[in-house]
Amino acid sequence: MKLKTSIGGRVYSFGHLKEVFGKANEERSGDDLAGIGASDLKERIAAKAVLADLLLSDIRNHPLLPPEEDEVSRIIEDSIDEAVYGPMSGWSVSELREYILRTETTGDELLRISKGLTSEMIAAVAKMMTNLDLIQAASRIEVRTRCNTEIGHKGTLSSRAQPNHPTDSLEGMRASLYEALSYGIGDAVIGINPVTDNAYTTKALLEAAKEVMDVWQIPTQNCVLAHVTTQMEAIKQGARADLIFQSLAGTEKGNRAFGIDKRLLDEANDLINSEGSAQGPHRWYFETGQGSELSSDTHHGIDQVTLEARCYGLARVYKPFLVNTVVGFIGPEYLYNSKQVIRAGLEDHFMGKMHGLPMGVDVCYTNHMNADQNDMDSLAVMLATAGVNFLIGVPMADDCMLNYQSLSYHDIATIRELFGRTPAPAFRDWLQERGIWVNGTLSPLAGDPTLFVQGGRKDG
Repeated sequence: MKLKTSIGGRVYSFGHLKEVFGKANEERSGDDLAGIGASDLKERIAAKAVLADLLLSDIRNHPLLPPEEDEVSRIIEDSIDEAVYGPMSGWSVSELREYILRTETTGDELLRISKGLTSEMIAAVAKMMTNLDLIQAASRIEVRTRCNTEIGHKGTLSSRAQPNHPTDSLEGMRASLYEALSYGIGDAVIGINPVTDNAYTTKALLEAAKEVMDVWQIPTQNCVLAHVTTQMEAIKQGARADLIFQSLAGTEKGNRAFGIDKRLLDEANDLINSEGSAQGPHRWYFETGQGSELSSDTHHGIDQVTLEARCYGLARVYKPFLVNTVVGFIGPEYLYNSKQVIRAGLEDHFMGKMHGLPMGVDVCYTNHMNADQNDMDSLAVMLATAGVNFLIGVPMADDCMLNYQSLSYHDIATIRELFGRTPAPAFRDWLQERGIWVNGTLSPLAGDPTLFVQGGRKDG
């Protein structure tokens, strides 16, 4: 395995594969903070050149974090389809990239070969791609999942309604939710972040969302994004939960910092499948985001793009209904500016899709980051072009509870109109019945939350 190259008469030599991976990344403030990023553009180019020539077997045979030392590594290794991996094992990373980007390579073929790729291989090829490459490749992949309803169809763009409230007020949550529904938002999930992480509040929010769904016969799913153990207790107390949620990290130690491990995820999986209120087979909702392992000092010297890919390697074992990266939520320590956020969003979406996941993105940033809402609009448009499964919306693009900036409900509606996308089929039909969706777009009634407090009137 050759870990050196010569550029312009200068020899660049790398001590180990982990160093190559870190320095081949596009510039990332998190990698710089961890001391594993390239020192300059020339070193980054050299690392990319070395990585491009490595064989997939080199990456598998020299794990960045050995399976005997890490639970996530074992899960990724055990999930590989040897019959798919075998014929590709002698490919270089650059050959994998070329295969992915060939005009004749279909989305179904990408999903087939993904079964033979480790998360590190998928991360490696992402490092070799331009933003346009990431968009092109991801746009071919269709991943459909079913909970109560099915999402992921070509030509659709689903959405999570995020009606958070700073005091967990049920009335306040419902007011925000009514606005979301009036814009056609919420077909992926009604997903609420609670302020208070206890079973009582979680159950109350789950039931409040479920009551709205029942009263208005809304074809969607509910979820409260408390810690998985809190949700489990609420379910055991009789709460109706369609999905169970958890944030993931790309290392065993990172997941322990989140208070989880595989044993707990397996227990939660059994519970939601036996006592959850959903109809379909896919009942997990996972969130990720570059930099979480660095923030908990559990990164093992591995770059944040590769660690993010490893999150997806863990997630795919549980066949989730939804996965999204909260791309700019952690802050400038990990993604310094809009350029880094946009790149990370496209990387994450591509890597998730290449793991066969129903990938969404919370297009977001924090107020102390060098980014603004125009940058988020640009990323949202790129992701729509890339075929993202769903986006997240909050009132006026400003989450009053989590104190960060995302997309608004009407932003997602605008992107649907711009690209000719519809909500998921069952939700679209429901909007048509309510007079909110007419002739392939929102009607003049859209944006009026009183539709859900005044008897659902259909007049102007």
